[in-house]
Amino acid sequence: MSRPPLEVADLIRTAGAGFIERNRQWIRWKHVKVLRAIARCRTTALGGHLDECTRCGHRAISYNSCRNRHCPKCQTAARDRWIAARQKELLPTRYVHVVFTLPAQLAPLALRNKKLIYGLLLRASAETLLEVARDPRHLGAEIGFFSVLHTWSQKLTLHPHVHCVIPAGGLSLDHTHWVKSQNRFFLPLKVLSRVFRGKFVAGLQQAFQNRRFNFPRTPVPLAQPKTFAAWLRLLFRKDWVVYAKRPFGGPEYVLQYLGRYTHRVAISNHRLISFAEGKVTFRWRDSAHHNEQKLMTVSLDEFLRRFLLHLLPKGFVRIRNFGFLANRRRATLLPLCFHLLGAAQEPRAEQDASGSNDLWRCPKCGGPMVVVERLTAAEIQLRSPPRLTTAA
Repeated sequence: MSRPPLEVADLIRTAGAGFIERNRQWIRWKHVKVLRAIARCRTTALGGHLDECTRCGHRAISYNSCRNRHCPKCQTAARDRWIAARQKELLPTRYVHVVFTLPAQLAPLALRNKKLIYGLLLRASAETLLEVARDPRHLGAEIGFFSVLHTWSQKLTLHPHVHCVIPAGGLSLDHTHWVKSQNRFFLPLKVLSRVFRGKFVAGLQQAFQNRRFNFPRTPVPLAQPKTFAAWLRLLFRKDWVVYAKRPFGGPEYVLQYLGRYTHRVAISNHRLISFAEGKVTFRWRDSAHHNEQKLMTVSLDEFLRRFLLHLLPKGFVRIRNFGFLANRRRATLLPLCFHLLGAAQEPRAEQDASGSNDLWRCPKCGGPMVVVERLTAAEIQLRSPPRLTTAA
C-alpha cells in the first residue's frame, strides 16, 4: 500500500505543541507521550539501522519505529507478526464473526474507568459465548475464539465494542467428537444479547459495591446507591446490541479477515484527506446508509481530542484468547480439535537461514534484507548516504 499524503504524525508535528498548550487543563503525561512517539516515529530522532540484501547486496537506511500501540504506522508489522503466529491455530472449518457493543449511556463511565469497563466487556462477552455454546439447546459444545477490543466509532467518538472470531462449531463436552453448528448465525442473537446484558450489569453492581468506580461529573449523582441502582434498571431495560455475520470461509480467508480488526488504531492514515486552516478532514463510513463513504471536518483540537479518547490503560491486553484457545488449554485441546476434524496441525512458520522475519524485503530484487549496522540518531544525521553496491 502506498504512503498516504497526510499522516497523523504530520498533524502532530505541525500543530501538536499548540494543542498541548491550549489543553493543559486535561492533558496528562500519557497523552503527551503518545503524541511525541507518533511524531518521532520513523524519523532520525529514533535512530535506525543499515540493511543489506542477502541476494543482490542493495543497501538502505531504515529509521526505527516508535512501537507505540496507538501509532497508525507501527501496527502493520505487528499485525503481520500476530497473524503469522496464529496461522497454525486456524481450524479447517468455517468461522463466525460476532460483535458485542456497549450502550452509549455507558460511554462517560467507561472514559473514567477504562481498565475496569473494558476488562468487564471482554470478560462478559467471552463468558456469554462460552455459556450459551455449552447449552445443549443451542450448540452443546466447548468453543474457542479470539476477542479484540475496539473503542471507537467511524467518527472517532467513544464506542466500546468487542470483535470475536470463532470457529463455527466446537468440541463435544466429553471431547470425543467435533460438533458442527447448524444455526445459520451460529448461536441465537437474542439469547446472547440477554445473557451478555445480565453478566455486564451484574459486573457493574459488583464493582459499585467494591467502590471501584471513579464517577464522572454528571447532573445525575451516580455515586449515590439509590441513583446508581435506578440508572442500572434503565440500562437493563434496553436491548443490548449483539451482531453476527453468517459463517464465512475457511482458514485462508480468516487470515485476511483477522487483519482488518486485530491491530487497528482509532484512525488510519489513509482515512485522512486534508489539513487546512486549522481543520482536519477525514473519511468515515456511514453504516446507517449502506456503508456510504462520507467526509467529516473538525478542528485540529477536536480531532486530536477524539484520537486521545482511545488510549488504552498501561499494560491492558486488548487481544485475548478464550475456550480451547486459552493459553492454559491450547497446547492440549487444539491438537485434539485438528484430529477430530481430520486434519494435521500446520507447523509454525520458521524464519529463513539469514534470520530475516520476512517483513522487510529488498526493493530491487525482493530478497530478504538483514541488519548489518545499528545507527544512533546522531550517527544518521552525520553519516552520508551509504554507497549502493551490487553483488558480483
